[in-house]
Order: sequence, then structure tokens, then C-alpha cells
Amino acid sequence: MSNLTRCEWADGQFEEYIKYHDEEWGVPVHDDRTHFEFLILEGAQAGLSWATVLKKREGYRKCFANFDPEIVAKFDEDRIRELLQFEGIIRNKLKVRGAVINAQKFLEVQKEFGSFDTYIWDFVGDKPIINCWKTMEEVPATSPESDALSKDLKKRGFKFVGSTIMYAHMQACGLVNDHTIDCFRYKKI
Repeated sequence: MSNLTRCEWADGQFEEYIKYHDEEWGVPVHDDRTHFEFLILEGAQAGLSWATVLKKREGYRKCFANFDPEIVAKFDEDRIRELLQFEGIIRNKLKVRGAVINAQKFLEVQKEFGSFDTYIWDFVGDKPIINCWKTMEEVPATSPESDALSKDLKKRGFKFVGSTIMYAHMQACGLVNDHTIDCFRYKKI
């Protein structure tokens, strides 16, 4: 696989990072639990590198009930204090509390729209935005769609959902295909 052309951000990275690029990043997601997972992980990334978060992904799975929003929504202050002692996640009090709040808000969105998937895909007209970037320097950090999504999520009370974070979520979950055109994944997705 090393002879494949990839997006330059994945070049020379550790095995899980390359696997993430090759198998997950940009693949359209229609599973609410996966959307919730990326809400937690992208929120945890704020101010950090994706590599840092990816290395702690298994710790997040363990601590956040395999990303079950119904369970996470019920975490109380005792559980939050326990999580802040666990080295397998990013132990930032605001981010951990934000994940619990986001679980509660996520359930509200599911109730209102039938699924979080229905809600989020509406921001891109229910089909992926296919970009044609030649280099990673061309890839934006935000878009009008991520701006609108961020604004609506904030209005609903979500935390750590700025436009840059939501654009990263859209990239990860395939609402946007931002693989560069020379990347072997570009046409596969």
C-alpha cells in the first residue's frame, strides 16, 4: 500500500493514521452513532492535532460507552470526575462536560428529526459536496455549509461545534470529499 498516492496530510504518518485516511476519512456516514463519535472526537481535537486524538480513540470508546449517546447523556458529575482521571482520553474538563451536553442535545435532534443523520445531511442537500483540490493548501478550514451547521448547533446548545470543527466533521463523515484529486481515495469515494 505504500506506493499509493495519498493526501499529503497522511504521508509518513503512523499506521492507524494511514488506515484512517485509507478506509474512513471522507466515506459518507449515515449511522448516528458514528456521527456522535466524530462529534466527541472532533470536539476533543480543538486546539490539538488529529494524530493526538486518533491515538486516544480506543480510550474514548471505553470511556464514552462505545459512543452511545443515550448512556453518555446520563453521565453525572461523579462520572465526569472519573473520566478526568483516565489517561486514555484528553482530560480537559470543558471538553468532557461538552461531550455530555452534546449527547443530551444529540438526543434532542434525533427526536426532532428522526435521526441526527437526517438533520446533518440536510446542510449539504443530502448529497456529498465533491471538491477538486489539487493540493491540501487549497482545502478550506470552513465552508458556508459548516458555518450554517455550526450556527444551528450552537443555537441548540451544543459545545465545541465551531465552523472549523464542523468542517472537519463534514470531511470525516463524507459530507464533503476533500481528498486531493491525485489521491487514490478521491475517485473511490
